[in-house]
Amino acid sequence: MLQAALKSGAAHRRSVFELFGRRLPGGRRYGVVAGTGRTLDAVESFRFDDDDLAFLADNDVVDEVALEWLSSYRFTGDIWGYGEGDAYFPGSPLLVVESTFAESVVLETLLLSILNHDSAVASAASRMTGAAEKRPCIEMGSRRTHEWSAVAAARAAYIAGFEATSNLQAGRDYGIPTTGTAAHSFTLLHDTERDAFRAQVDSMGTGTTLLVDTFDVEEAVRVG
Repeated sequence: MLQAALKSGAAHRRSVFELFGRRLPGGRRYGVVAGTGRTLDAVESFRFDDDDLAFLADNDVVDEVALEWLSSYRFTGDIWGYGEGDAYFPGSPLLVVESTFAESVVLETLLLSILNHDSAVASAASRMTGAAEKRPCIEMGSRRTHEWSAVAAARAAYIAGFEATSNLQAGRDYGIPTTGTAAHSFTLLHDTERDAFRAQVDSMGTGTTLLVDTFDVEEAVRVG
């Protein structure tokens, strides 16, 4: 596509791309935007290095003209849209990209992947914080997704009102408060559940959170 546009001369036409959600999942009246900051950081650093260009050349993905153009790629256009944490509705553009066709089109998948993922997490997190009212919500989903998606998800949940995350990388990268519980393996390490709880409290103090669902929740609550 880029190669053909460069050959025809249309690649440098001024173009406007709009990123928007066509619809919301059933039962939802709004979505929440997240990922704008990550998007802008990604665009600023988006480059094709020697290894990238070698792969494209070795696999005949694009011709020499396109390779030459990609070798000096820098986005020089304009981007505007919703802020992090803003509510949005179907059909409303979350992000608008204005530049040449060539500069914009190579970013399309990158921008969609970030905003689709982060906004989906933030939208779900907003429903949870709304249902929880004044009770705190903690993000602890890192084990159920890709390792770097987990960091992005923690950020998106925090934007939507979660108070903390168990993901230390998200805490390091974005300053999100971190918290967590012990693992089931910690309970299994000890001879009894009571021994595990005692060891944790002795080390962490009475403010620590005990994991009570390794065996029997009701019994663990009584033991704790």
